Amino acid sequence: MASLASSTLNFMSRSIPSSCSSSKMMTRSALRLPQLFNVRSTKKQLVQELDMRNGHHAAPVQQLLDLSNGVKVAVDVPRESMAVSVSAVEQQMYSLLEAVLDRVEMHKNIGEQRDNWNTLLLNSINMMTLTATALAGLAAGGEAPVAVKVSSTILFTASTGMLLVMNKIQPSQLAEEQRNAVRLFKQIESEIRSVIAMRAPTEADVEVMMERVLALDRAYPLPLLGSMLEKFPKSFEPATWWPRTTVSKTSASTVAKKKKTSTGEMKNGWSEDLEVEMRAIADVLKKKDEEDYLRLGSIALKASKVLAVSGPALTGLAAVASVFAAAGSSGGAVAAALTAATAGSLAAAMNTFEHGGQVGMVVEMYRNCGGVFRLLEESIETTLEESDVEMRENGEMFERKVALKLGRSLSQLRELAVKSIYSDITGVEMEEFGSKLF
Repeated sequence: MASLASSTLNFMSRSIPSSCSSSKMMTRSALRLPQLFNVRSTKKQLVQELDMRNGHHAAPVQQLLDLSNGVKVAVDVPRESMAVSVSAVEQQMYSLLEAVLDRVEMHKNIGEQRDNWNTLLLNSINMMTLTATALAGLAAGGEAPVAVKVSSTILFTASTGMLLVMNKIQPSQLAEEQRNAVRLFKQIESEIRSVIAMRAPTEADVEVMMERVLALDRAYPLPLLGSMLEKFPKSFEPATWWPRTTVSKTSASTVAKKKKTSTGEMKNGWSEDLEVEMRAIADVLKKKDEEDYLRLGSIALKASKVLAVSGPALTGLAAVASVFAAAGSSGGAVAAALTAATAGSLAAAMNTFEHGGQVGMVVEMYRNCGGVFRLLEESIETTLEESDVEMRENGEMFERKVALKLGRSLSQLRELAVKSIYSDITGVEMEEFGSKLF
C-alpha cells in the first residue's frame, strides 16, 4: 500500500505541465504504471473468476485510457461489468432445471426406501410364517401345550394380513418405478442443459419441457394412496411417460414446394429413401419388439396375480387349520396341525419366489421396455407426418439417434430396413428383432 501511495503521488506530481522535465515525467510514469495497475488487474481477475463460476464466458473489451499528456494505455474492461442480464425465458429454463433436479433426488430416495420395504417385509413375513409352521409341527405331536397352538394361529393370521398388504403394493415394482423415473428425469435434465449450452432457449422449449415433466409426474407418481399405479390391471399395457404431440398439416401443393429442391432431392438431411427406411424400422419395432415384450409382460402379470393370491390363501388356510389343531389332541387335531405346517411351508416358498425373485419388478421392466419401443415408433411416425421437412429434426441426425437407441450402426440399421421391406414383399415372417440392447 505504501508503494501504491507513493506511486500515485509521484504520478500526480508529474502530471503538472513543465517545460523542463516532460521527458523525465513520461519515463517515470511509464515505469510506475505497472504498479498502479497491479491492483486493477487483480480486481479484473477476480471479476472474471466469479463470472466464470456463474457461467459467463464473455471476452473482455479493450479500451484506450488517456492518463495524461500523451500517455495512453490500453486496458481490458470485462464485458461482465456491462450489466449482462439473463432473459426471462432463461430464468424459466433454470427454474425448470431446479425442479427436475429436485424430482431426481426425491424419486431416488423414495426408490431406495421402497426397495428396503421389499427386503424387510419379505424377511419379516417369512420369519413369522416359518415360526408358525414350526409351532404347528410341534402341535402335530399331540403333546404340545395350548400356548404353542395359539401362538401358531396368531402368527399365521398376522402373516396373512401383512402378506395381503405387501402383495397389494408390490414393493419391488414400486422401487423399479422410481428407478425408471430417476433415469427419465435425468434425461430431461441433460436435454435442458444441452439447450441452454447450445443456444438461447425459447418459449416453445420451456413449454415442451414443462409438458414432459408433468407427463412424467403422472406416469410415475410418488404417493401410494390415491394415485398409486394399478399393480394388477385387466390387460398388460406399456408405460407411457411422454405427452402427445401434434404435427402441422399443410396443403399438398405447399408440401410439394417445401419438400423438393431444384435437384428433386429433399432438404434438411431427408430423402425419400430415408423416409422409407424409417417407416420400415417403425414397422419392425411394432411387429417384433413391442409385440414380444407385450407377450412376455402378459405372462409375468398373470404369474404375479397367481402368486399374489396363492400366498395369502395358503397362510389363511394354515391359520384356520391351526385353530382346529388347538381344539384338542384327537386324530383330527393332528391332521389339522399337519395341514397348517404344510400350508405354511408352501406359503413361505411362494412368498420367497414372488418377492425374493421380484416378479413385480419384472412386470414393470417389461412395461418400461414396451414403452421405449412405443415412444420410438411414435417419434418416427410424428416426424414423418410433419409435412414441412424444414420443421423436422435433421434427417441424418435423426437416423443416427434411432440407430443408437437400437444398439446398431447405421449400416446395420439400413440392413434391418431392407430385411423388413423384403419380408413385407415376400410375406415371410422376419425373425430378427429391431433392438440389440434389450
